[in-house]
Amino acid sequence: MILYLVTAALFLVIDAIMLSLVMKPLFTRHLGDAMRDSPMLAPAGLFYLAYVAGLVFLVSVPALRDAAPGRAALHGAIIGAMAYGTYEFTSMSIMKAWSWQMVATDTLWGAVLTGFCAWAGVALLLRLQG
Repeated sequence: MILYLVTAALFLVIDAIMLSLVMKPLFTRHLGDAMRDSPMLAPAGLFYLAYVAGLVFLVSVPALRDAAPGRAALHGAIIGAMAYGTYEFTSMSIMKAWSWQMVATDTLWGAVLTGFCAWAGVALLLRLQG
């Protein structure tokens, strides 16, 4: 539970900063009026809760068990690229205003954010246990 809370807190804080500084302006530039003025919190919250739970279950718990934070970073980055890429490439294939800049930026961000948060959660817990 501590691993989940640490990972979720890191993920939410870091992603909130990136969303407001980079992603919202980028998506607004390309999507314009199709963007909401503010996000719907319930769907966003459900995504974060489920995504971090999946990350912790699939990546962080095995890495923590094996004391392998580097593996958590790599496997987290792969999961992040797959998850964010699925959204981006699917959106690109069906939405007129989607851009390759949005696809590349968000897919790369998903890999970096997920890999870092998986690594940081495992590294912090290993340090606390040690």
